[in-house]
Amino acid sequence: MNLKNDFLQYQAQTSPYPLALEVSHAKGSYIYTTDGKAYLDFVAGVSACTLGHSHPKVVKAIKDQAEKYMHVMVYGEYVQEPAVLLSKLLAQHLPQPLETTYLVNSGTEATEGALKLAKRVTGRTQLISAKNAYHGNTQGSMSVMGYEQRKQAYRPLLPDVDFIEFNKEEDIQKITHRTAGVILESIQGGAGFIEPANGYLSKVKKRCEEVGALLIIDEIQPGFGRTGKLFGFQNYDVVPDILVMGKGMGGGMPIGAFTAKKEYMQLLTHGPKLGHITTFGGHPVIAAAALATLQEVTETSLMAQALEKEALFRKYLVHPLITEVRGKGLMLAAMTPSEEITNFVVLEAMKEGLILFWLLFEPKAIRISPPLTLSEEEIKKGCELIVSLLHKWEQKAVN
Repeated sequence: MNLKNDFLQYQAQTSPYPLALEVSHAKGSYIYTTDGKAYLDFVAGVSACTLGHSHPKVVKAIKDQAEKYMHVMVYGEYVQEPAVLLSKLLAQHLPQPLETTYLVNSGTEATEGALKLAKRVTGRTQLISAKNAYHGNTQGSMSVMGYEQRKQAYRPLLPDVDFIEFNKEEDIQKITHRTAGVILESIQGGAGFIEPANGYLSKVKKRCEEVGALLIIDEIQPGFGRTGKLFGFQNYDVVPDILVMGKGMGGGMPIGAFTAKKEYMQLLTHGPKLGHITTFGGHPVIAAAALATLQEVTETSLMAQALEKEALFRKYLVHPLITEVRGKGLMLAAMTPSEEITNFVVLEAMKEGLILFWLLFEPKAIRISPPLTLSEEEIKKGCELIVSLLHKWEQKAVN
């Protein structure tokens, strides 16, 4: 059997040239391929493997729950301990009034639920997002994606969606009494790991309060300790009306959620009832994995370490071709002068046993979003390889 050929033949692809590593197993900060090679992982499944690969507490939670029961009923009908405990623990670590959580299967489904809830609460239809925003790839989420090239083939999408420029204060006035919800990432991901500046998120929230719109903060990528706080918004003195999460929430298992005050979430139960519905949301095995992940992140020093490890990356990633390191904590983008340099580093690094990746809308960015459990030795090792590849590019350019 040629597994790679079968992968290309029978499994749908998302790009013309997938990286196609044949995975044997993964542990900690490393992915191992069937030919016995070890790859240091600086991407963590695109920010999803918060505690690294096959973390023993997550694996144990999955095994223990699978032996008790798996799927038994659609979301919201039966009392299932892992989902209840996960939702309760989230509430205990979130500011008021964020107290009630709807568990779904992915970040994009969480976005869909949040957009619906904003319309339901306000009775309005207009949605506002940011240019170069990414909130998922289903059609509602795609409607609030601020990048026309990636969505033009799928129009018509949701009507009445408008865009503002992230960090541009003048655009805040485009939020009006017509606006149901404003959805923003706490740190823009696909755009190049752009942080809010000068109290931008607080100013957006103030405007939303003035006109009766809801602020939806997307924490799908920054969430679960990656920025030194449990959620990115906690760095910027703002509390959203609706919180969206996913990716790193499950410690490598597929999950998403949206959270708001109970008064808002109860609107999904009537007029019409089943206002949002999912078969596998809150799946007990997945919820058990997410609970174990949340407990580990909140009961250890991993969040504080994320900032210490950021400092190490900034210390070691020094080269004339690294023009800037954007982002916060372990959500970092090493910027180079050109797309060609970034492509060279990402592809050559893989040959040398280091996994890097790209960002959606910023071709000059080298994505660095490793597990929170990464060690200083691993950080130094990976950074030295990146710097050596940049030296190699320079020599290549001279010759």
